[in-house]
Amino acid sequence: MPRSRARREAASGRARRTAPPGRWGTVLLTSLSLVLTGTPALAGPAGRTPAASRPLPLHRLFDNTAVSDDARPDRADFDGAGHSLSAGDLHAAGWTPGRSLTLDAARLTWPRSAPGEPDNVRADGQSMALRGRGGAVTFLVAGTGGTASGSGTLRYRDGTSSTFTLTAPDWRSGPAATRAVTLPHVNTPDGQRAEKARLYAVTVPAERGRAVASVTLPRDPGPETDLHVFAASVRETDDGWSGSWSRAVGGYARVGPWTDRTLRLVVHTSTGGRGLRIRLSNTFADTPVRIGGATAAVQREGAEPRGEPARLTFGGRSGTEIPAGAQAWSDPLRFSVPAATNLLVSFHLPETVTAVPVHTKAIQRSYLSEQRSGDRTGDADGAAFTGSLTTYPFLTGVDVRGGPGSVVVLGDSITDGNHSEEGGNRRWPDVLARRFLAQDDVPRYGVLNQGISANRIVTDRYPGEGVDRDTAGVSAQHRLERDAFAQTSARTVVVFEGINDVRWDTPPEEVIDGLRAIGERVRARGLRAVAATLTPCGGYHDCTPEVDARRTAVNTYLRERGTRENGGPFDALLDFDEVLRDPAQPARMLPAYDSGDGLHPGHAGLRALAGSIDLRTLAPRRR
Repeated sequence: MPRSRARREAASGRARRTAPPGRWGTVLLTSLSLVLTGTPALAGPAGRTPAASRPLPLHRLFDNTAVSDDARPDRADFDGAGHSLSAGDLHAAGWTPGRSLTLDAARLTWPRSAPGEPDNVRADGQSMALRGRGGAVTFLVAGTGGTASGSGTLRYRDGTSSTFTLTAPDWRSGPAATRAVTLPHVNTPDGQRAEKARLYAVTVPAERGRAVASVTLPRDPGPETDLHVFAASVRETDDGWSGSWSRAVGGYARVGPWTDRTLRLVVHTSTGGRGLRIRLSNTFADTPVRIGGATAAVQREGAEPRGEPARLTFGGRSGTEIPAGAQAWSDPLRFSVPAATNLLVSFHLPETVTAVPVHTKAIQRSYLSEQRSGDRTGDADGAAFTGSLTTYPFLTGVDVRGGPGSVVVLGDSITDGNHSEEGGNRRWPDVLARRFLAQDDVPRYGVLNQGISANRIVTDRYPGEGVDRDTAGVSAQHRLERDAFAQTSARTVVVFEGINDVRWDTPPEEVIDGLRAIGERVRARGLRAVAATLTPCGGYHDCTPEVDARRTAVNTYLRERGTRENGGPFDALLDFDEVLRDPAQPARMLPAYDSGDGLHPGHAGLRALAGSIDLRTLAPRRR
């Protein structure tokens, strides 16, 4: 017979620690007595408990202790069976008490509690105070006893409300692909066990533009599971900023080691602006990374800037430490950023780095200084940068002040630019960006290229944690939050993926389901959702007639049932298949558009893709 949460705790022989002593701690204890005995709790107006009558700060609701000191593992009981998170592991990951963590563009604070003190709340309808104005709310969560899910309510300052569904994967068996951080141990009363523990950042939609006042958490999801909330934050809108350049992290790859070196990365802007900030990401990492200093400059040639590089700061300091799995934005810099121009973004790694979050196919040559050469970020020439690299470690975004926002392109190798000229900026999103700049009919959006070579919609290529040679990323569905919704001032999301799924035997029904889910999630965030048909790949070594049949089935769905006018989730469709295919051999590209391998378009084909788009298709309707 299923046991209630309270009986489960009693049966385990371990009383869960409640909130710190005080009036509200008394209310929580009294509420627990109601569960156990049926005795009425302290009542406020209209018979409500004081806790229910007004929202409380999250830390005042903490009723569970998840983190234990490694020397005293019995001082916490996260799951009702005596297991807990290791304080030592959290410290090693940079997740220390009170630490600010930026996860998927949301700024959260890890609980200030010391090990052995209450540090999270088990969701059961509590009303939590939360302030902010944005299009989403991010929760730092984990489930115990299995995946935990439930519906909650966001209440706005204008008196309106909206509902959301919050799902927390299990802390020990949940997926690696969507975790915020992975810890290598689980603490037990008998000592530490080598078993992975995971925490998750989960984001839910909010009404864009409305100021959030409070959150009602989901009810207890059931007798065997709990949904634990450690932190929550409104993801603020990026008014006044546009994304100009970005790349998606495809994996966590071994390097060097690099010790006391400076990287000088070359990036090509789309839209320009009167100010600049950069985003550095420690995605997929299991340790923090130290940034000693950073600068930005317009490129003259190679590693040489035009003039002295401008210093970037982080919270007013010259450098920063980025915890495992987190991100860091630089402070706004007054810097004139030209459109369609190469920038040099330099940052110093003062400590030894053995693995990096990386985008592999940069299609661009960048530079790094010698081992132990110190901070060369301010160098006004390129002499110190004797090494080169063709990847993008750590750097994932460059934003500019002003502008109308950004179009995000979620794609695979065709979007990433395979077979295009190194340093030529001839990927189809680059051509699209130049088209936006050359017209006045629609806003001149920035274009953010989030293509990852070999990426799929349904299946993860990179497993989501650990050092791995495969840097083809987690699936489009699993990276949608980070690589699309969390991009600066995203207005429209274009999805051009699926050919790798059908090439590697994924049934078309699963690809269609994945595309449909992506489209629905994009529209739920208030963004414009645009899909592109899959282009032909006949002539490539594994593009068999069976592959083409699966590709055709996906395209048939997109054309006949994919758009809103046909009952589908997408606002518009780009028929890239029709643009590239050879009418005489529909399973193949026109020879003039083929790079030579049958799968990837050459420069003429990439221009044709970008040139086929009616720019009005990518412009969201004005609110």
